[in-house]
Amino acid sequence: MKELTKAEEEIMQILWDHQEANVASIVEEFPEPKPAYNTVSTIVRILEGKGFVGYRKEGRGHIYFPLIPKAEYSNQTLTKLMDGYFKGSFKNMVSFFVKENDINVQELEAILNEINKEDKS
Repeated sequence: MKELTKAEEEIMQILWDHQEANVASIVEEFPEPKPAYNTVSTIVRILEGKGFVGYRKEGRGHIYFPLIPKAEYSNQTLTKLMDGYFKGSFKNMVSFFVKENDINVQELEAILNEINKEDKS
């Protein structure tokens, strides 16, 4: 799977949140100052070329939707981060975030409870 630029990822986050949108709707989701319509349109077409976004014609325009699930992209991104910075060790990565973000025992227990809930599903 190809990597996304920051701008591409911002647009994908909007599409993942809304499931589908036209370019004008995507632009509206950005905070001020909003990017230009043509800029967003160009990035959406790049995402289409990379295989991240599909579209259907609606009237004279297009409705865009994600082709790659957010969980799939997140997993790939985290794996790359883990491989590149933590020698491929999930334990090293989690340990780093725990130390750097001052996570307390209660927060760790809550995380473990969430993991255990997912395992039982």
